[in-house]
This record gives sequence, C-alpha cells and structure tokens, in this order.
Amino acid sequence: MEQESADETDDSLQEKQPFRIEEAVGALAMGLICLISILNVVVRYATNVSFAFTEEYSVFLLVIVTFVGAGLAYTNNGHICITFVVNRFGRHGRALLNTISFLASVSLFGLLVYYGSDLAIDEYLFEETSPALGYPTWIYTMWLPLLSLAVLFRIFQVQWNELRNKR
Repeated sequence: MEQESADETDDSLQEKQPFRIEEAVGALAMGLICLISILNVVVRYATNVSFAFTEEYSVFLLVIVTFVGAGLAYTNNGHICITFVVNRFGRHGRALLNTISFLASVSLFGLLVYYGSDLAIDEYLFEETSPALGYPTWIYTMWLPLLSLAVLFRIFQVQWNELRNKR
C-alpha cells in the first residue's frame, strides 16, 4: 500500500480557487475597519477624546464590504434563495427561478447605478459636505454606482458562464 505525502493529500482535498479581486478588497476593507476602530477605542480610553473620522470611514468601508460581498456571493452561487422551494422544482423549474433571480438582480443593481449616479451628481452640484469631516459627500456616494456596476459585471459573467456550460 502506497502512502501519500501530506502535500499531495492537501492539494487533492482543496480545490484551486481562482483569485478574485473581491476577496482582496473585502479583506482590506474589513482590516481597515478593524484597525481604525481599535485605534479609536485605544485613543478614547487613553485620552478621553474620540476620533471623529472613524465613524465616517467605517460606514464608507462597510458599504464597500457590502457590495464586494454581493458580487462574491453571486459568483459563488451563494445568493439568497429559499432552498425549500427551489429543491421542490425540477430542472426546468430551477431554470425558471434562476432566470427570475437573474432579472431581479440585474434590475436592482441597474436601479442602483442609475439612482446612485443621480445622487452623486446632485451632491456634487449642491456641494454637500459630510457632517464629521466636512468632505464633499459625492466622494463617498460615487462608489455606489461604480460598485453596482462591478456587481452587475459579475452577475453577467456568472450567467454567461452558465449558458456556455449548458451547451
């Protein structure tokens, strides 16, 4: 009986996942949230003074994490579905539900692109500023349509790959 080395066993058990930019951006954003939050706690404890920017940056980074997670969930086929209902359908029923999910996702993120762009342009034109730091708010809201476009790209990419694999 031949023994396998530990490296061969680990490689055969783990599938090689391609690098996805969402994972790196999400990890970076979460790391930054943790870092600035910890720094704020330490400074508040040591000096009794709070950094005003931490909340503003944390909210912005959480928006990034949310959109990155949405794109990653769709890529990994981990988006929300009611498995009790989906498992009751046959192959054609699942295809119909997949089409409905695709159309709903495209509609949602398409609306976010449109209205997010409109909001960012309005904030730019009216020169709105953030309450804590006084930065122009369009700097934060311009990411809403850009990240929505990135999620839309992933949605279409997944759908394209599924259609190609069915042929």
